[in-house]
Amino acid sequence: MNEQSVNPIAQEPEFRVRARHTESTVTVYQAYRPEIGRAAARDGRFPASWSRERMTWIKPSFLWMMYRCGWGTKEGQETVLAVEITRDGFEWALRHACLSSYVRGVHPDRASWQRQLKRAPARVQWDPERDLRLQPLPYRSLQLGLSGEAVRRYADEWTVAIRDVTPLAHEIHARVSGGDIEAAVRLLPQERPYPATDELPAHLRGTVPAQ
Repeated sequence: MNEQSVNPIAQEPEFRVRARHTESTVTVYQAYRPEIGRAAARDGRFPASWSRERMTWIKPSFLWMMYRCGWGTKEGQETVLAVEITRDGFEWALRHACLSSYVRGVHPDRASWQRQLKRAPARVQWDPERDLRLQPLPYRSLQLGLSGEAVRRYADEWTVAIRDVTPLAHEIHARVSGGDIEAAVRLLPQERPYPATDELPAHLRGTVPAQ
């Protein structure tokens, strides 16, 4: 089995939200230094030392998180968390989001985009999805940045459960390093297209609407 079979390329649009989700929740990933991450997983909520005043980025893609944190080996990102949040909260963030960068033709002008970005409590960024060897794929993965009201809602209202998935990250990495791709695939969290996000408006996809 090829690692790219995890996310079949043929039918993937460039912009699509894929996530592990239930009828009421969606799982996103973050990585922190151990004193933050372990406390959050232990208590099921972020500790007092976790700042609600700073922007925080959540990622529905497990493999993109692995690319970002180096399978939980990068300094300050040694503890990988799976944070289960309400779908209502996730969708609130999307509805109130702005693209993280200016796109000509999507925004009227750079000044308009800057004003929107300053007001928005959430921002969307699209980065190339990754395969099991953390190589880029020809379609993109969502990152959702939360600030202000969105950060407070995330920590205090939307979070349902927090799990430490660092051992899982290390085990999958070991299987990949050892060449056992089939075993690594079986261990991966199952991410499916997230309902209704295929119809994301152009201003969140970063594409110019068709004329």
